[in-house]
Amino acid sequence: MPISRRALAAAVTALVLPLSACGSSGDGGSTDASGKVEGDITFETWNLRANFKDYFDGLIADFEKKYPGTHVKWVDQPAEGYADKIGADAAGGTLPDVVNVSPDLVAPLAKAGLAMDLDKAAAKYKAEYLPGAWAGHQVPGMSGTFAFPWYLNTGPLFYNKALFKQAGLDAEKPPKTYDDLFGDALQLAQKSGGKVATLANVPTIEDFGRYGSTLMDKDGTGFAFNDAKGVELLTKYKQLYDAKALDAQVLTATPESTGKKFLTGAVAMNPGSALDLDHFKTQAPSLYKNIGITDQITSTGHVNMYVMGLMVNARTKHTPAAVAFAHYVTDAEHQMSFAKKVAIFPSTAGSLDDPYFTKEDGTDVTRVRIAAAKSLKSAVNYTPALFSDQMKTALRNEVAKALQGKQSPKDALDNAVKACDQLLKQQG
Repeated sequence: MPISRRALAAAVTALVLPLSACGSSGDGGSTDASGKVEGDITFETWNLRANFKDYFDGLIADFEKKYPGTHVKWVDQPAEGYADKIGADAAGGTLPDVVNVSPDLVAPLAKAGLAMDLDKAAAKYKAEYLPGAWAGHQVPGMSGTFAFPWYLNTGPLFYNKALFKQAGLDAEKPPKTYDDLFGDALQLAQKSGGKVATLANVPTIEDFGRYGSTLMDKDGTGFAFNDAKGVELLTKYKQLYDAKALDAQVLTATPESTGKKFLTGAVAMNPGSALDLDHFKTQAPSLYKNIGITDQITSTGHVNMYVMGLMVNARTKHTPAAVAFAHYVTDAEHQMSFAKKVAIFPSTAGSLDDPYFTKEDGTDVTRVRIAAAKSLKSAVNYTPALFSDQMKTALRNEVAKALQGKQSPKDALDNAVKACDQLLKQQG
């Protein structure tokens, strides 16, 4: 059940944005959701039927019972090609009434006038959700919120206590700040003769956000992560790279490869989630015995969240029913029941205070769940909705040049911002 699906968004952008140039944004349906909840609507999800059919069948039946005269047709699309399907439906006028989206998928739909502004249609529900979650489907440069926040995810940093002890570090005091992280990383590399790296990832847009860099201007017209904070972070990573405190294959790393490095003890720290603990237990028992769990490193006081949402089609013929159903799926009661079936977190205010997310039972799985829930109360989605997969690649390429010494960190980020700004202009 993947949470971060940014790589799929390019297809939606390519197919949908031409619609905005044709003035389709003025062709939307009504944002008045105050009428009678009735009519047939279609609800589209993203690769959820296989594991959660009974849950959604029951939820839909309960909604139809609550609102006689409604009928919800549920369609579930496979993960492969999901963005292509949304883009084709949007271009062909067959977009479902309620659609499961991520912020990067909703952005081109909002620009094309196909995502209903919930600040107008559903303002009365806004207070039911965490502020950071409600803001997750806002688009820089546009006014409005374009999807109900649904489930959230985040995760801690795992670390190998044995490797920390071998380097003369206090295994019970993991790094809490970036200064701590960089200092410990240099010591781990030095004490191991360069055999143990601390991290296996280059900095991403989320990392620049957590470090305190201004990622984008308020109008959504240009990126700004080449500011002093951004340059400072990349300079620190360059120092780690030179000291072999970053894994040797960091420039070509994938989440799968970094996970394997952590399992084998080649890397001392790695981000993850509660789902990883069972994997550690079965695949690397010695690591599991020495696993440490700490919070994400952040300079802002806010960790990064991933947020999924439910968008209402601005052209729906049944606005009251579509808005009511999207709210029903994402209200506190139904988010809580869903969260107990899979390792995700509700976006509704107050839900994270439930004993399920606060009461310790002595297990590591619960410990991770409680820590993540606590951090999510004030978490933000750092990745701008307009930051496409192509932009992510451009940033990664320039970061690689800086780490290799082919250009300065400042030049690298200047070039990355220039490339991303150019791609932004191409989006329209």
